[in-house]
Amino acid sequence: MTELAFHFGAPDKLAYTCRLLRKAVGNGAQVAVVADADVVARLDVGLWGVSPTDFVPHSVETADPSTRNRSPVLLTSDLGALAPPYQVLVNLGDSLPQGFDRFDRVIEVVSTDPADRDLARGRWRRYAELGYTIVRHDLTLKRGD
Repeated sequence: MTELAFHFGAPDKLAYTCRLLRKAVGNGAQVAVVADADVVARLDVGLWGVSPTDFVPHSVETADPSTRNRSPVLLTSDLGALAPPYQVLVNLGDSLPQGFDRFDRVIEVVSTDPADRDLARGRWRRYAELGYTIVRHDLTLKRGD
């Protein structure tokens, strides 16, 4: 069964996701990120400059197939028929991604924005209704705030 984790309290959702992806790629993971087209475009830019010395190799859904197949991170607004090798799904969208259960692991990144938190609570309830056990990571506590 798919492992689910919610990362609550990201002060900057995109910056946090960039760091999360850098760590995942460093650990050898193949990751798909699903978000609306605007967020995909901003994340694409953000991954080019995670830090002055870091670049997270990635591609977008519109890239040619050979580029997509060589990229450990794929940014997409539609999971569609996305096939392996992606084991991890990061959801930056407002709803449950269709086909999330094809992945070994799903990570939901949630900002401090009240509307984003409310939408995340709805996704949490839906996952729980489907019988999934969810792990909560409170990023606010990790920052020491």
